[in-house]
Amino acid sequence: MFFNISAGDYSATVTREGAGLASLTHRGRDLVLPHDPLQSPVGFNGRVLIPWPNRIAGGTYTFQGETHHLPVTEPDRNTALHGLQCWTNWELVRQEDDSVELRTLTGPVPGYPFRLSTSVVYELGADRGLSVTIATRNIGEEPAPYGTGTHSYLTCDGAPIERCVLRVPASEVALTDDSLIPIGLKSAIGTEFDLRDGVLLDGVSLDDAFTGLQLEPDSKTWQVWLEDTKTRMKVVLECDEPWLQLFTAEPQGRRGVAVEPMTCPPNAFNSGEDLVVLLPEEDHVSSLRIFEAS
Repeated sequence: MFFNISAGDYSATVTREGAGLASLTHRGRDLVLPHDPLQSPVGFNGRVLIPWPNRIAGGTYTFQGETHHLPVTEPDRNTALHGLQCWTNWELVRQEDDSVELRTLTGPVPGYPFRLSTSVVYELGADRGLSVTIATRNIGEEPAPYGTGTHSYLTCDGAPIERCVLRVPASEVALTDDSLIPIGLKSAIGTEFDLRDGVLLDGVSLDDAFTGLQLEPDSKTWQVWLEDTKTRMKVVLECDEPWLQLFTAEPQGRRGVAVEPMTCPPNAFNSGEDLVVLLPEEDHVSSLRIFEAS
């Protein structure tokens, strides 16, 4: 099942499965890589990532002195990838012409003996584009480790990214092992990971976590943009989370870039870095916006 919403020249399709964003268009042009809303997408396209984004090494972590074992869902790298709710059907809470709200319950399940309630609201504005708000409450009786993110692929109407410029205001990039688990940080400034002034993606391959994200002037958010050098179409993602995973979408034919804002880095359930610990009845809210720049 899926839901269509629109406002002004913007239209979007949202799926029950994974509370996913299956499409977002402006004046008929794709701003994210679309997929069939009746089929599970390749590469977690459009999915909401809870209760953790990215990877947990070995599917194992220790929280408050107790070790937990999650299913390994990425066997090649021996990790638990992108949480527990990407492939479940979320419940419809409400739908209006320009917005839709979905909700799900997480846990207790093997490896995650905690209880969360999460709602996701997708809302279109004729002048603002798409706003996404993820709100989670700990409805259990114990503190719960938590993180979230999203997994949309920005695209300039399907243009090959070889002719696109990607601008990311990040000053640091994670050093990783062969399983893409962070083992440290290094400065991105002056390296091949320095995307602050915009870099043509011809020959560039990324699957990396960035931080040190510089906020826009007089703003509480940072912006990433992808621009087609041929048509000058520019797609912007705006957020305030401290981490960002970038992936150049080789399985999708390099027609977009996965821009994944995250509340924490990969493997935060083990490192504790920027890990959210939700106390009973405590809430956490994360939001982002995607729009076409004029």
